[in-house]
Amino acid sequence: MEVQEQAVTNSRLTLLLEKFRRVRIQSVNLCKPLKSEDYVVQPIVDVSPPKWHLAHTTWFFEALVLETYNPDYKVFNSDYGYMFNSYYESVGERVLRPNRGFMTRPTIEDVMDYRRYINEQLEEFILTLNDDETRILDVLEIGLNHEQQHQELLLTDIKYILGHNPLFPVYSTELNATGNLSDTSNFLPVDEGLYEIGHQSNQFCYDNELGVHKVYLHNFEIMDRLVTNGEYLEFVEAGGYQDFQWWYSEAWDWVNQNEIKAPHYWHKVEGDWHSYTLQGFHKLNSSEPVTHISQYEADAFARWKGLRLPTEFEWEIACKLHSPEIANSSNFVEDKNFNPKIQPANNYQFYGDCWEWTNSAYLPYPYFKTDEGALGEYNGKFMINQMVLRGGSCATPRDHIRPTYRNFFNPHLRWQFTGIRLARHT
Repeated sequence: MEVQEQAVTNSRLTLLLEKFRRVRIQSVNLCKPLKSEDYVVQPIVDVSPPKWHLAHTTWFFEALVLETYNPDYKVFNSDYGYMFNSYYESVGERVLRPNRGFMTRPTIEDVMDYRRYINEQLEEFILTLNDDETRILDVLEIGLNHEQQHQELLLTDIKYILGHNPLFPVYSTELNATGNLSDTSNFLPVDEGLYEIGHQSNQFCYDNELGVHKVYLHNFEIMDRLVTNGEYLEFVEAGGYQDFQWWYSEAWDWVNQNEIKAPHYWHKVEGDWHSYTLQGFHKLNSSEPVTHISQYEADAFARWKGLRLPTEFEWEIACKLHSPEIANSSNFVEDKNFNPKIQPANNYQFYGDCWEWTNSAYLPYPYFKTDEGALGEYNGKFMINQMVLRGGSCATPRDHIRPTYRNFFNPHLRWQFTGIRLARHT
C-alpha cells in the first residue's frame, strides 16, 4: 500500500495511469455498437478485424512493457504473440496481415479476458514505478499513443466493414453536428522566409517529428477551410475522372484499372448522389468536407482547380501561424460525430474533421535516428512510397494531435477520413 501511495503522487505516473485507464476503455467503447459477427471481418488487406485491434494493442503492452521490464510477469497465452504481433520483426514471427480475418479463435470473449488481465497486470506494475525510470515510462507512453492510433484505425475499419454490407448498418444514431459554412473560401497568407520545422516542446511526439531543421518557404497562400462535397462534385460532374490531363500517370492507371468514378462511399441512386456515413446511408451533404479521398484524387482536383496541394512544411507553418491552438469547435472522436462536419468560418479546420493530403513524400528529417529494438521499427521502416498527411480527423483522439504530427499512407489509399486543402503561390 505504501508503494502505491508513493507512486501515484508522482506527476508523470499519475498522468500516465489516468491516461492508461481512459485510453483502454475508449477502445472497448468504440466497439460497443458492434455485433459479434462484425468483430472478425477483414474485407481487404488494409482493414483489420476489430477483434484484432483490441488484441494487438493489448499485446503491445504485454510484449514491450510487461515481458520486457517486469521479471515477475506471467504471459497470458504463449500463442498470442504469434497471433497479434503486427510487423515487429525483432519480436518474432506472426500471422500474415491478409490472414487476420481467418482468426475466428480466440473468441471476442477471450480477447476481452486478455485485455482485463493485461490491464490489471500493467496497472499493478505502474504503481511500483517512479519518475526516474524514464525508459519504461517512455515505452508506456508510446504504447498509449499507439493504442490511440489504433482507435482511429478501428473506427475507420468499422466503417469499411459496415459500409460494404449491403444493408448499410447504422453505427451511431447521434446526429452529425454542423456549424455555419462560409459562402466563399479565403486564402491565408504566409510570407517567404526561413522557418523551423519539427517538434520542440517537452510533450510527447514520435521519432519522425524530431530533427528540428530549417526550411525556406516562398510566399504562398493556403485555403482557410477544407474542400467540400459540393466543390468536389463539380469535378466529378465535369468529367474529372474521365480526363487524363489532371492525373499522374500512375494515378490514371489506378482510376482505370479500379473503375474509380467518385470518392469512396459515394453512390449514385436514381440520379442523386448519396454517401454512407456511420449514421447510415444519406443523401450527399454538399456543405460537408469531402472525405475518403486518395492523394491521387486530391492532386487531380487541385490541378483541375488551377491550384495545388501544400507541402507538409507549408501546412505546418500555416497551422502554427493561423491556428496555433486547437479550437473548441474542432471535430475529434470524443465529439462522437464520426463524420467531418461543417465548421464556422473562422475555425480554419487545421485540426480534426479530415486528414489533409500534402504533396510531400514521407521521408526522414535531418538528424533522424531510429530507436533500439522493436520501437526502432515504429516509423522509420515505412519511409518510402508514402505521402504525408497532417491535422487529424473526426476519428482522431483530441489529445493525440499537434501541428508537427506526421501521418503517412500510400497515395492510392482512401479508407481513412482523408480530405483536401488547397494552396497557391503568390
